[in-house]
Amino acid sequence: MMKFVHTMTNTRRLLVVAHCPSPNTRRLRDAVLEGASHPDIEAVDVQYLPPLEATADDVLGAQAIILGTTENLGYMSGALKDFFDRSYYPCLEKTQGLPCALYIRAGMDGTGTRRAVESIVTGLRWTWAQPPLICRGDFQEQFVDQCRELGMTMAASLEAGII
Repeated sequence: MMKFVHTMTNTRRLLVVAHCPSPNTRRLRDAVLEGASHPDIEAVDVQYLPPLEATADDVLGAQAIILGTTENLGYMSGALKDFFDRSYYPCLEKTQGLPCALYIRAGMDGTGTRRAVESIVTGLRWTWAQPPLICRGDFQEQFVDQCRELGMTMAASLEAGII
């Protein structure tokens, strides 16, 4: 599995946990990482982990998180659900207020997927840094740009202390 870590000293960590089983979903993940690692953003460590490898300790070491998932039968990917199953209780009392963002690659409308993730995030008492991004329907190049912007916005906001 691919692991991406961009490290600096005296930084804040942005964790990206994204399920990307296809070439197009890998492009979305790579765009998030590219945006978050923009050269003008110097004080943010960007760490990517697939959901099946990410742990509660990874979340506990982050100051913000971006979640990425496919829409699977109107729900989040099994891999992201597994991540939440393993990290929910260890993080519950320790990560309240964690800024988060979500992007969904949805072949249909993404509504059920969004609701499912929002329900878990509400239980964890994390804070939405921006509304979830739903990349609906047939794959479009604008999805890549939107994901790059999401990554850049999260990292720049974290660096500036806005989130």
